[in-house]
Amino acid sequence: MVDGVLEVVDRLKPLHLSIVGGDPLVRFRELELLIPLLLARGIHVQIVTSAFRTMGPTWANLQRLNVVVSIDGLQPEHDLRRAPATYDRILKNIVGQRVTVHCTITAQMMKRTGYLAEFLEFWTPRPEIKKVWFSMFTPQVGDQMPEILSPGERARAIADMMQLRKQFPKLDMPAVVIQQFASPPRSPQDCVFALTTQTLSADLETRITPCQFGGNPDCASCGCLASMGLASIADHKLAGILSVGTIFNASIKIGQARAKSRAKSKANSRAAIGTNSSAQHPPLGTLPMLPVKEDSCAPREQGRN
Repeated sequence: MVDGVLEVVDRLKPLHLSIVGGDPLVRFRELELLIPLLLARGIHVQIVTSAFRTMGPTWANLQRLNVVVSIDGLQPEHDLRRAPATYDRILKNIVGQRVTVHCTITAQMMKRTGYLAEFLEFWTPRPEIKKVWFSMFTPQVGDQMPEILSPGERARAIADMMQLRKQFPKLDMPAVVIQQFASPPRSPQDCVFALTTQTLSADLETRITPCQFGGNPDCASCGCLASMGLASIADHKLAGILSVGTIFNASIKIGQARAKSRAKSKANSRAAIGTNSSAQHPPLGTLPMLPVKEDSCAPREQGRN
């Protein structure tokens, strides 16, 4: 695992790497070796875990390492869904750490008034918690699941978060990010997060597309916090005139055009070499083309991020 991840990282040279699951702590010994090597390369590393076991004793002090603990609501709902990673075990295993709590909002939560406030009241006073994030459940197109928020429940969740961020400083969600949940990107082709990330399966070879959720995600119901965060940046207008998203989209189109042009040029060069039977070596400036295997990250639980 260690060599495989380092090969991907050294080739793709990401600025940020999230290791998710399943649960990465299943491979704790490899993580203890891998994390220092990734940090030494200047990469920001995020470990997403259920905290079913203890973590590295030095992790709390490592710069550029963020440990995110996934918690599925208040204790009764969480313990039923996540056992053996129960509240009691999480509280024991995060002692001495500095972690981010992440909770995916579902329809069941929004049927109870004050649910999100009660969640924050439990977690934010604890010294191990440096910040809290909320996302929303993201279904696949055609899903009929009890977790899916109705438009009214989604609107109430947005309103609650807008108010709660004023009461709980550890709720690390700016207003401009929360507001994006009301109008998420229409498709992966419109999503800055989807366009700027590669998601790889646990085999480090299989790409998960069109975004981290895979399959056919219902973008109109997207609840991905990362997507909303980058969408809020894309909406920002420079000098009050030109949006960052406009510049980003233009850059994407230019990059795609250049890539197609290079591919066409290289294909023509290979054709020229193949038709010249007397050529024993490529012409000056031409190198043989080698197949390159595309890689990505690890799958997340459906609808949760």
